[in-house]
Amino acid sequence: MGNNRRDFLGLGAALIASAALSPNLKASEHNHTGHEGTKRQITLVKNPKRVLSPATLITPKEGKNYNPVVTLNGWSLPYEMKEGVKEFHLIAEPVVREFAPGMVVNCWGYNGTSPGPTIEAVEGDMVRLIVTNKLPEHTTIHWHGLILPNGMDGVGGLTQPQIAPGESYVYEFTLRQSGTFMYHPHADEMVQMAMGCMGMFIVHPKAPKEHKVDRDFCFLLASYDVAPGTYTPNPSTMTEFNIWSFNSRVFPGIDSMNVRVGDRVRIRVGNLTMTNHPIHMHGHPFEVTCTDGGWVPKNARWPEVTIDIGVGQVRAFEFVATEEGDWSLHCHKSHHTMGPMGHSVPNMIGVKQDDLTEKISDLMPDYMYMPMGKNGMAEMQDMAEMGMKLPENTLPMMTGRGPFGPIEMGGMFTLVKVRRNQPKGDYSDPGWYNHPVGTVARKL
Repeated sequence: MGNNRRDFLGLGAALIASAALSPNLKASEHNHTGHEGTKRQITLVKNPKRVLSPATLITPKEGKNYNPVVTLNGWSLPYEMKEGVKEFHLIAEPVVREFAPGMVVNCWGYNGTSPGPTIEAVEGDMVRLIVTNKLPEHTTIHWHGLILPNGMDGVGGLTQPQIAPGESYVYEFTLRQSGTFMYHPHADEMVQMAMGCMGMFIVHPKAPKEHKVDRDFCFLLASYDVAPGTYTPNPSTMTEFNIWSFNSRVFPGIDSMNVRVGDRVRIRVGNLTMTNHPIHMHGHPFEVTCTDGGWVPKNARWPEVTIDIGVGQVRAFEFVATEEGDWSLHCHKSHHTMGPMGHSVPNMIGVKQDDLTEKISDLMPDYMYMPMGKNGMAEMQDMAEMGMKLPENTLPMMTGRGPFGPIEMGGMFTLVKVRRNQPKGDYSDPGWYNHPVGTVARKL
């Protein structure tokens, strides 16, 4: 795969630009493998060509009249001010995305990453978005949920000509509402979105105190069909995907959301998969405060711990972090919290395999064979723990370790880490929660 890793010029430029704005940039990428207190400060590498998936890049707040969002394992696109217009440059291009250590995927995206960088601006801004197409086929970009002139809506053949390979098109409009939106192609959507062409578009309120929170996170739900041993998604798949991801990262390779007790936290989630996702959070009730249609009035909100996010929808929910701990946040469809798997795995639950195991071991002494599934799928985690060899470029179905052993989760799963002593504005990973004596379930 080394020859397939492309030059991440867009990402490198963003890192350099961000470093120039703030010398004290911090971010973390904790791989949730049980190493207590493991922290990682982001490294601005000299040669960005080898960067596949950085830890979450924290956008500097200096000079902004809003609190920037934090995109999980992602970043926000820099802009230039030109005669009162915020000018952004997006490059649609093939990219290599690391879904978790040990698995990379040939995707399509923007500016070197998939999903592309988050676009952030402010209600009332005039924005200019210059889109250059380096994909092998024509494309467009639709600004999902934004109110704008019809000719800027990005539907190929209907509101504009297609952007041919090598061409650049300009989209220019005034942001007339604040909220949480997305961008994606409206050209050969089945292929381009199946390959990862998508991104978040956040419009902050013009009044800085309006809808204010202390921590503001966002990510996209995306699904892929990447057969074990391969590197490129199958774009013709319609329902039977085998990778379910948060921002094209899967647990334990996804960053956690790290907050302090007392913070008001917003989590914005966009769904560009082919099915709905009931996103469930442990430890805290929340209220849905924003959709891709706008802000939800306060008198129309109600408490939830699970919100079902339909295809093509955005939901933002908020809560006050009151309970310390490492709290799970995941899709409640069980197979969406598993890693890559085939669709023809036989059902072996309850099937006695001991004698078969012995015979296969005798016939193939150098082949590690273990009975799988007789007593449940947890056996697969045990096999991974013992070093079972996996196909090339794939991950275990159930993976990730916590302080008490295997978590047995993959895919759409991450953690909200709430700490009393987390410094204000510090998004670094505090490590595993140190439970007070007498507060952990125990064996009788």
